[in-house]
Amino acid sequence: MPTDREGSTDVLSDYLAHDAIGLAELVRTRQVSARELIDVAISRTEAVNPAINAVVLKDYDAARQRASRDDANRANSVEGVNGIDDSTAHAALAGVPFLIKDLGAPVAGLRMAMGSRHYRHFIPTQDAPVVALAKAAGLNIFAKTSTSELGQMPYTEPELFGACRNPWNLDHTPGGSSGGAAAAVAAGVVPLAHASDGGGSIRIPASCCGLFGLKPSRGRVPRAAQASAGELGIDHAVSRSVRDSALLLDLLAGNAERPAGAPGTFLGATREPCKPLTIAYVTEPMLAPSLSADARAALDDAAQLATSLGHRLEPVSLGVDFAAVRHAFLTLWSVTAEDLVLNAERITGHKPTRGEFEISTWAMAHVGRKIGEQGLPAALDEQRRITARLTDLLNRYDVLLCATLASAPIKIGEMRPSSVERMQMRAVTTMPLERLMKKLLFEASNKAFAWAGCTELFNLSGQPAMSVPLYWNARGLPIGVQFAARVGGEATLFRLAAQLEAARPWFDRRPPLMKARR
Repeated sequence: MPTDREGSTDVLSDYLAHDAIGLAELVRTRQVSARELIDVAISRTEAVNPAINAVVLKDYDAARQRASRDDANRANSVEGVNGIDDSTAHAALAGVPFLIKDLGAPVAGLRMAMGSRHYRHFIPTQDAPVVALAKAAGLNIFAKTSTSELGQMPYTEPELFGACRNPWNLDHTPGGSSGGAAAAVAAGVVPLAHASDGGGSIRIPASCCGLFGLKPSRGRVPRAAQASAGELGIDHAVSRSVRDSALLLDLLAGNAERPAGAPGTFLGATREPCKPLTIAYVTEPMLAPSLSADARAALDDAAQLATSLGHRLEPVSLGVDFAAVRHAFLTLWSVTAEDLVLNAERITGHKPTRGEFEISTWAMAHVGRKIGEQGLPAALDEQRRITARLTDLLNRYDVLLCATLASAPIKIGEMRPSSVERMQMRAVTTMPLERLMKKLLFEASNKAFAWAGCTELFNLSGQPAMSVPLYWNARGLPIGVQFAARVGGEATLFRLAAQLEAARPWFDRRPPLMKARR
């Protein structure tokens, strides 16, 4: 990325032309400084955030200081000066600006509101494992991104911060709950950003924003101790390039000591040829009632592309009781909500009150207390059955292809509870009758699953799954497709993703917001 002193004035264009690995290489070879990179990222944030509302906390001064310090350490190290701590100055992604999702990944000294009024003054004192690993990789955290309240919804419209918007069309959602991360990456603020996924929260926003998003296998990335019934959640990222995602997973999952791209690493897998795969082709809508014409077109297009690349596709029915899947997932989800809401005092030191939470979150927490806890053993049993079924299927196929979402990105506000639904939610929290709670839970979840009901299965099973941006509809909205592999099969997914990326490049596809605000 040439700077002004090297004869170019269009620093932003150069910044946008590189992924994280490319930017780190420019820093390593001293073609650009870490301070210059963070200044561009901050400038880009200030230019686009008023439109997309993706960043909800800024830590600019500290990030600038870190960048300047690392530049000095790098220079002194090259010049042979002793006594300089340059532990991150030469790390794999040294100097690359980075964003952390404001949910479940504490950054010491920075507020973690999690989209909630109750948590808006909570300041953690320790870094989460994923944050510590990101810092060790040399990533420079300069802000935090928006999420739905406590990650409860597949869209990002927290009452505390307001709606986050999709750079491809500001009237539409960037998805959730990692909507802020995806919107920021799609808008060119950073090439990759931290995201987490408990029911699709990496893959859904990746699909909505035309990005690559891989949910790793359960347990692949160390997590902070927190409530997560059924261990649904996992940390990773959304990114513009496949190789960025692969390298970051290496750095988060224990491959940091190996040379970047070495055989046996995830980055190395992206450089290897993808052998012909046997792919289970699933057109079932899963928890959604049906797939829209757009979603089916995206799926068929991906199937045709995979076939043209030499893979063998076989139509398959999952043979899963989706009603049981739905019930198990909602039970686990409600128990997690109960812990984060009704037991919030153990985290913040303050007793939670109704006015500090959105009504849908408050109601879900009460569902967890009333019916979730008693149904937890059965839900965990069902989770084990689902896991066994998918494990058996993926012992017979290399990967599985299915939809990421049942339709294109929905419009802002489309899924918010209606006034009648809000009244019903208030009623069940004051009169917690089991029959009424079950009815409300079923009806409310219908809205979410009708659009975002294709990802939860792989959180229950713990298998890795990725959304790949191969299709845009006639209105210019991206629609990703989903591939899943057996547990521990991320390398297979990365090989396939790199092949798809080469065959149908998406890196240079930029939303209107990027073109209009340069």
